[in-house]
Amino acid sequence: MNRTPRRERFRALLAGSRCVHPGSVFDPISARIAEDLGFEVGMFAGSVASLVELGAPDLIVLTLTEFAAQAYRINRAGNLPLLVDADHGYGNALNAKRTVEELETAGVAALTIEDTVLPRSFGAGSAPQLVSTEEAVGKLKAALAGRQDPSLVVVGRTGAVPVNGVEDAIARCRAYEAVGVDALFVLGVKTKAQLEPIAAAVKVPLILGGVGPEVMDLDYLGARGVRVCLQGHQPFMAAVSAVHETLRALRAGTPPGKLTGLASDELMKRVARDADHARWTKDFLGG
Repeated sequence: MNRTPRRERFRALLAGSRCVHPGSVFDPISARIAEDLGFEVGMFAGSVASLVELGAPDLIVLTLTEFAAQAYRINRAGNLPLLVDADHGYGNALNAKRTVEELETAGVAALTIEDTVLPRSFGAGSAPQLVSTEEAVGKLKAALAGRQDPSLVVVGRTGAVPVNGVEDAIARCRAYEAVGVDALFVLGVKTKAQLEPIAAAVKVPLILGGVGPEVMDLDYLGARGVRVCLQGHQPFMAAVSAVHETLRALRAGTPPGKLTGLASDELMKRVARDADHARWTKDFLGG
């Protein structure tokens, strides 16, 4: 697995002037599909990882080891630069440092460390809470110290906009930028009035998630320093729906030959890299 060129491609994207939507991926096949379709970046989210690995909601019961192992499998399957959601670094600042070490080894191109209090504290209710700016800064310092390949992109992520408002988001972004992160992930920007002061306040590139329709325009976002804008994780939801409907039809007695919506043999061979394996079989097994 040649990691550095992917990281350099991700850095070139950050250094450019365009904003792109990443392909939300969750396993080797979905990553290959995204790469074949021309996505510049893949995104592997913690929420999706929890569903894939555990069949559980996004309550931070997933471990770093489980997450890193799936990231490795995704990266091993192709050459798509992978941005991953490393949640809160799976603990305190020392855990954040180890998180970077593990995910760098797993081959990711970029990772985010967020300032949300995770997992949810006893008695805290359902509303998200943020760690102090000082604690978040400490985590990001440790994360940067854990990086061995300088081409790996470390992103500071804040959920301050929906929790504390734009003013706190700007203060946090400036503090995280001062630490030396390569980009800032800002969650929950719904309007131009929220985005524009944040974009004007920082110099590093922005990544957005949970955006509103008012700002969901790639040209507009690109002109304001946004380089990656998440759209959500519909591919995994579509996969769940397809499996559910297929199994329901089979259970109801539909003959396999009458099922609809199945991948063609040609598509299955392409995503499994059948031609490569046929060539390797001939070259190495003599047949």
